[in-house]
Amino acid sequence: MKTPKNLKTLAIIFLALAFVGFLDATYLTTQHYLGAIPPCVLTEGCSAVLTSEWSKVFGLPVALLGAVYYLVLLILVVAYLKTGREKFLLTASFMTALGIISSIWLVVLQFFIIKEICFYCMISATTSTALFVVGLFILVKSRRENQTPKSFNPSQVT
Repeated sequence: MKTPKNLKTLAIIFLALAFVGFLDATYLTTQHYLGAIPPCVLTEGCSAVLTSEWSKVFGLPVALLGAVYYLVLLILVVAYLKTGREKFLLTASFMTALGIISSIWLVVLQFFIIKEICFYCMISATTSTALFVVGLFILVKSRRENQTPKSFNPSQVT
C-alpha cells in the first residue's frame, strides 16, 4: 500500500523522536535496576528525582513505564511504515496525549513538589512534547488527505 509522502516524512520524524525517548527511558530503567544514579548533566537534581517517592508507580519505575510507552510508539510507527495502514500511525498519534499528560504531571512534580530537576526526565518531557506536536500534525494531515470533496451535481440544485 502506498503512503502519502508528507505523512511518511512525519512518521519518520515521529519514529526518530520515539527512539530518542526509548533510549532515554531505557537508560534510566537500566540504571534503576543496577542500583545506580546516572550522573546529572546541566542540573543537579537527578538523584533527588530518581529516588523520590514519585519515581515509582505501583512499584514499577516511572522510567520503565516510559520505555514501554516509547516502545509501543516505535512498534506502531514501524507497522505503519511497513504496511501503509494509517490506523497504526493514527493510534500512535492519539497515544501521545497520554505521554504529554504524564510529562506535564512529572515536570510539575519536579518543579513544585520535589523542587529538583532531572536532566534525563526533562529529555523525556521534551521528547513527549515534540511527539505530541508531530502527532497533531499527523492527525491533521491524515484528516485532510482522507476527506473526499463532495462532487458537484448541477442537476441537484433547486
